[in-house]
Amino acid sequence: MEPLDVELEEGELELPAEPMHLNMGPSHPAMHGTVRTVVELSGETVVKADVQIGYLHRGFEKMCERGTWAQVFPYVDRLNYVSPMLNNVGWALAVEKMCGIAVPERGQWYRMALGELARIADHLTCTGAIAMELGAFTPFLWWVKAREMIWDVLEEETGARLTHAFGRIGGMASPPTPGFKGLCRATLEKVEQILVEGEKLLLRNRIFIDRLENVGPISAADAIALGWTGPCLRACGVAYDVRKSHPYLKYDEVDFEVPVGTNGDTLDRFLVRLGEIRQSKRIIEQTLDRMPDEGPVSCDDPRVMLPAKSDVYSTIEGTIQHFKLVMEGAKVPAGECYSYTEGGNGELGFYMVSDGSGTPYRVRIRPPCFQIVGGLSKLVEGRLLSDIVPTFGSLNMIGGECDH
Repeated sequence: MEPLDVELEEGELELPAEPMHLNMGPSHPAMHGTVRTVVELSGETVVKADVQIGYLHRGFEKMCERGTWAQVFPYVDRLNYVSPMLNNVGWALAVEKMCGIAVPERGQWYRMALGELARIADHLTCTGAIAMELGAFTPFLWWVKAREMIWDVLEEETGARLTHAFGRIGGMASPPTPGFKGLCRATLEKVEQILVEGEKLLLRNRIFIDRLENVGPISAADAIALGWTGPCLRACGVAYDVRKSHPYLKYDEVDFEVPVGTNGDTLDRFLVRLGEIRQSKRIIEQTLDRMPDEGPVSCDDPRVMLPAKSDVYSTIEGTIQHFKLVMEGAKVPAGECYSYTEGGNGELGFYMVSDGSGTPYRVRIRPPCFQIVGGLSKLVEGRLLSDIVPTFGSLNMIGGECDH
């Protein structure tokens, strides 16, 4: 077979070729139903990719400005709906920063444990989906089984499997259940075993490695310029993790490492998430060891905390306090602040403005996905059409976070 790039002989005609435009999404399975990429192709090579978000738009920020500060918790659950507990904690910390409220030590450890469980569930979903979208269906089923075990623990604690609305300004909705520590440790051991089984299937598979290695690479400088954070930035070799660089809760008191990659390609993004699952396991184990078995998980500040039901039903003071907090909301001091935590995909930030009332005056979110998806075209241009699927999957785009 003759090579395709030979020069034409005299008298031969070159047939004109026009670029082909192809829509990937918003209904393509690999586009996760909420993003559309208009691809300009030359053969199977991507010449240009126009990434269009906005197919899931709920006006999240404006909804937050129509209720009380506490009524925002169900909304933030639906930002990254794979790890909603991390969003709950992030919003609670932001409002507490405005109010100058400190959460009891037991409550801080409890938040860390639940948040890291949610992070493991997030990474299991992302890595499993990458494998599934490349045809490796069995590891996906195994890792989703592990994720369901994590959600069993969260359901036991919060009463809800996915969207918990369990955070509270000043603490958590209820203290840990009596069997929380034992259930956590047993579940983490099972998750580790399932993770190893999936790795044996994938990381020794030549086809799987070839589909990820040197696909969709990005330099550290370009990633920083795009505003990337989280596993995608750390895959480029930048060890920026909010839990390490700007510790909150008790993260400065536990020992864990920040996994980083070298090439910034799809394989590195995959491996970094697997590494973070194990680091989250380390954090949870230390958290369980150090979390007191007794004591409050929430502060006793009547400005933000609902009174006990027994007080509501038996005392006029409790009834009035409950009524005022529910109907008018906690009065957050006038001012503005930006609070940020390490979400499942990177730096999750909340910028808020208060006018002193029980309703947020302005709420703006800094979602990690928004910046990361902005770099997708840079990653896929010049690559093959088939490379879009693993590259996009490795960015872990969550439609709820891209909601702008």
